[in-house]
Amino acid sequence: MTKFKKLFYSQKVAPYVFVLPFLLSLIVFWAYPLVSGVIMSFQDISFGKRTFVGIDHYAKLLHDKFFAIAVGNSVEYMLLTLLLMIPIPLVLAVLMESRITKAKGVWKVIMYIPALTSVVISGMLFRMMFSEAPGSQMNQLLTWLGQTPIAWLKTKWTAWIALLLLCMWRWTGVNMLYFLSGLKSIDTSIYESADIDGANSWQKLWYLTLPLIKPTTIYVVTISVYAGLSMFLESFMLWNGNSSPKNIGLTIVGYLYKRGIEKNDLGYACAVGMVLMVIALLINVIQLVATGTFKKEES
Repeated sequence: MTKFKKLFYSQKVAPYVFVLPFLLSLIVFWAYPLVSGVIMSFQDISFGKRTFVGIDHYAKLLHDKFFAIAVGNSVEYMLLTLLLMIPIPLVLAVLMESRITKAKGVWKVIMYIPALTSVVISGMLFRMMFSEAPGSQMNQLLTWLGQTPIAWLKTKWTAWIALLLLCMWRWTGVNMLYFLSGLKSIDTSIYESADIDGANSWQKLWYLTLPLIKPTTIYVVTISVYAGLSMFLESFMLWNGNSSPKNIGLTIVGYLYKRGIEKNDLGYACAVGMVLMVIALLINVIQLVATGTFKKEES
């Protein structure tokens, strides 16, 4: 027992003891599922039986029109969310740090509350708001503007308005807090020097704030790419299931769910998941290289 305590409290062993929970969780919840998913993507899986089929699933994906629709919808959703969820939270964060904003703590709480709401509840609320019934909130708004009620969720561009508003409502406050943390890391003396040099608000934003919060911006873009490509539950709840008119709400994860859970084709679903992972990695590696993240700092 004494030898065990001595070993446990030694300076050489203690660091490994502290990182052991992380390593175990990494192996159990990331490495093992990843390796299993890769192996299963080359197999045809049925009850109690696995058959190796090589690259048949990947070859089938090349000619799968529903998978192509899902990829197109996911990439389009990701790009639109990037256009909305990067500049808008950044502007809100800058305004939140400015002197013109009062009761900043209250506004931060108000902006963050939607993120604490369940996606299921949020999706149900937006489905009712954008219902084709004349009494839905959005159709009532159209009536007040002198327009006729429409079926919001049956046309792509109107349905995507609902989907993007849902995304913005839930995640604008989160991204704003990320940018606020980046703004707080900037030394205020830099802005004081700019004021002495006669820089205006726009010049300080463009030449000081944006370059100095570049690491935060890269982080927000990275997680937004993954979030956009992996979106599923919002679409599932908005259309009350995994079937939308003309597949306007079908995403890659939604198609994975359809093939793996609804049709019990786990091997094909794993192939869809592997392609999703590769697409997400490629997009993020490209944007990280483009932003100079991998460049070594000059000494």
